[in-house]
Amino acid sequence: MIQLTVNGRLRSIDVPADTPLLWVLRDMLGLTGTKYGCGAALCGACTVHVDGTATRSCVLPVSAVAGRRVTTIEGLSPNSDHPVQQAWLAHDVPQCGYCQSGQIMSAAALLAANPQPTDADIDQALAGNICRCGTYNEIRAAIHAAAALLRSRD
Repeated sequence: MIQLTVNGRLRSIDVPADTPLLWVLRDMLGLTGTKYGCGAALCGACTVHVDGTATRSCVLPVSAVAGRRVTTIEGLSPNSDHPVQQAWLAHDVPQCGYCQSGQIMSAAALLAANPQPTDADIDQALAGNICRCGTYNEIRAAIHAAAALLRSRD
């Protein structure tokens, strides 16, 4: 039995220790906002936060997060009102939407660590998140808008 906290709730999971966290989240806990993209930690669709750090869940064994805090897109905010989510909508970022939960989770982790990122900071932090629709300019604009929104709340 592996224990971890997912979206603020302590969970006990009975799976093999090498089961990827992604499959525990999706198949065992029904949290399907985190997507499977490549299975090799290259595309970023599976990004979640582990103790506040953006982490690829498709290659991370669930045993590696035992006793740790995992936040999925569903747990980022109770009503989708996190500043990054608000900015995403305001800037019409999603097209197909498949990569967006991973993009949002990476952006939220960036802003938690760096509340005033430059374009270079954004590009570096989201370099591992692929958007096949090519919405990178909208993503960058939304992150700057979310940063401004966070600063206005302080």
